[in-house]
Amino acid sequence: MTNMYGWRKAIAEAIVTVFVAAGVMTALPASAADPVLPQYANDTHLGVVTCAGSTCHGSVQTWPDSTVLQNEYITWQRNDKHAKAYAVLLNENSKRIAANLGLKDAHTADLCLDCHANNPPQNLRGKTFQISDGVGCEACHGGAVRWLGLHVSGTATHADNIAAGLYPTEEPVARAKLCLSCHFGMDKKFVTHRIMGAGHPRMAFELDTFTAVQPAHFEVDADYRKRKQVANGVQTWAIGQAVALSEMMAAMMDPKRGRDGIFPELVLFDCHACHHPMSNLRWQPRASTGLGPGVPKINDANMIMLYILARQIDPESGKELRTAGLAMHKASTQGTKEMATAAAKVKEIADRLVNVFAKHKFNKETMQALLNGVLSNGRKGEYVEYAAAEQATMAISAIINAMGNAGYIDAGQLDTMNKAVEGLYEAVAKDEEYKPQGFVAALTKFQTSVPK
Repeated sequence: MTNMYGWRKAIAEAIVTVFVAAGVMTALPASAADPVLPQYANDTHLGVVTCAGSTCHGSVQTWPDSTVLQNEYITWQRNDKHAKAYAVLLNENSKRIAANLGLKDAHTADLCLDCHANNPPQNLRGKTFQISDGVGCEACHGGAVRWLGLHVSGTATHADNIAAGLYPTEEPVARAKLCLSCHFGMDKKFVTHRIMGAGHPRMAFELDTFTAVQPAHFEVDADYRKRKQVANGVQTWAIGQAVALSEMMAAMMDPKRGRDGIFPELVLFDCHACHHPMSNLRWQPRASTGLGPGVPKINDANMIMLYILARQIDPESGKELRTAGLAMHKASTQGTKEMATAAAKVKEIADRLVNVFAKHKFNKETMQALLNGVLSNGRKGEYVEYAAAEQATMAISAIINAMGNAGYIDAGQLDTMNKAVEGLYEAVAKDEEYKPQGFVAALTKFQTSVPK
């Protein structure tokens, strides 16, 4: 992920249209059953050309009297990095990575295509489907063979389209699982330490931030709210953290993904615990791990954020997570069996919290408490590691923008706070140059911008 922190300015602008209007809080019911991810559902993919007609989603300009923008395809093609994901596989860096991994070509290997393109099985590709379209419409919305006719008819409800195979991207839980299937991995595809060792960039993800900076090809207006569920940014952030931790624990528990020969799967560990000069003596103790120096530490950035959330919304689960987290770090020094057992407990708590967050109404008091919790953790030294500071920065951004959208802080206060957040983004702009004391200083300065 390149130039990630150049997105910061876009967050404040995009989040206004992406999330709920001022004061609207919609509790989201947990799904009765997880929908199958588009790549693995048994529906034929017809290709982006079926969406690109000028009277469908390929208009150059928006249609003023339409219930949708009509220019969704153009927005994706011109502004969305997903549209260029396949082309990335043809550049020199991808060729080098493929060669390092012993692959013939990056652009023909399923290992790469599974996330850099819409890669359904050959028997589920229609005549107009092209793998070179990259991460196209159906990669997120599902193979269109069953739902396209209903969708075009204009007579079907959103529920009808979902029943016909449309993937419910508006639901935060479903969206989190879809996005994380590539931006972290799952049982069928997974970015390993070997892939990163071959040259792949470090993976970073936070659901609310990545949603906000995604070029929006929809508008959350009255018609949208009538047809679909709507979550505010804090709820999206919360669910994203819980799903991310659950997926990571699932990987630890999986003997195929959790191991790499005699080593554990190192992608699950904190990159910068090892990737820094030996002369840079920067280790500091953290009470929430119980580990001493020289011990490779599990990347627990999502767990740090989830603990802040649980402590405010479900205190009993928060206590359990604190205990289970310490046990997990201890188990990482004991053995694979102990690690799998500890990871299973953390996963059980994370899965429970997904459902709690999906039903919770994130009001002003909750948002303020969560913001204070993120800041307090910084003062306690919980952001010594880069990944935790990175997640804390995106969390603060999600919270303050959701507060602004809900009318809990005025436009002037939000502007002041967003300018102060820039200091946090600057502090985590380059992972290899990260300095914990600089981040704490930026946190302290940000706190002066928070209304009393």
